[in-house]
Amino acid sequence: MGSIDKRDSTPQLLNRLRMRQIALLLAVDESSTLRAAAERLGLTQPAATKMLHELESALGRPLFDRVGRGLVLNPAGARVLDYFRGIRGSMEALNRELEDLQLGDIGCLAVGSIMAAAPGRLTQAFVQLKARLPLLEIKIAIDTSDRLMSQLQEGVLDVVIGRKFDSGCEFRPIDDEALAIIAGRNHPLAAAGPVDFEALLEYCWILQPQGSPAREVVESEFRMHHKTVPRGLIETGSILTTLNLVDRSNMLGVIPLTVAERNAEHGICAMIDYSLGQKLPSYGSIVRRDRPLSVPAQQFLALFHRDERQDAH
Repeated sequence: MGSIDKRDSTPQLLNRLRMRQIALLLAVDESSTLRAAAERLGLTQPAATKMLHELESALGRPLFDRVGRGLVLNPAGARVLDYFRGIRGSMEALNRELEDLQLGDIGCLAVGSIMAAAPGRLTQAFVQLKARLPLLEIKIAIDTSDRLMSQLQEGVLDVVIGRKFDSGCEFRPIDDEALAIIAGRNHPLAAAGPVDFEALLEYCWILQPQGSPAREVVESEFRMHHKTVPRGLIETGSILTTLNLVDRSNMLGVIPLTVAERNAEHGICAMIDYSLGQKLPSYGSIVRRDRPLSVPAQQFLALFHRDERQDAH
């Protein structure tokens, strides 16, 4: 007997699932109780209870553990909820595109990016895209990869330029990003030529929060020299704050090389002549596999990756 292909049950599941059931589970998650979720959707609690049972029956497994009079999502329910959030995000993206078509508008593109990508390739892609589509509305969010991925999941963003991505996404890398040590323009090490690691230990450091990719690269450098990260350091995820701090002190900061070069060219900071042994993990474009890309998103990705294939993903 051959093995059963689980995909054979997908058409049956699609026939049994209803959007109202999906909306109910999302409402339960947001409202915390079934009663509040029912009121939000204009349902009686018995009707909501029946609908929830029908959803569990359609999926073939319970989604909640009954604790007293309350409901607590079990592991299966948590995974189903993740997928339903993705469905809601897809519907929101579809709704925006349909509204744009109805209004005869060229649409809107929402892109989230980590700071490292912003100064060069990303900026150039936006300039070229705007030249092609002057009426296109573009929204840009600069944040950490984890926060951006959450917004991609929810449908707030069309594309993310980052490092961390989920299994349901397609990632197209650019390259490894080097880090640079920066200081104020009048820092004693600014014009000292090549600097030994020991000389860096004489100063206070400004680093990204623990657990971030940039912080891990710096901590690895210290371990390689059998040293610990100096006490009394300043932690911040803001490159602007880092630039302001080094400009007004003798502290050392660590930021992406592309950002450091751009600011050093404008006299905002100085780059210390010391090369860290490791680079940041590759960043690149991230899109949802289960969500079709709009035409502006396709063109943006082609420009960002510097190719002219319209079907870049």
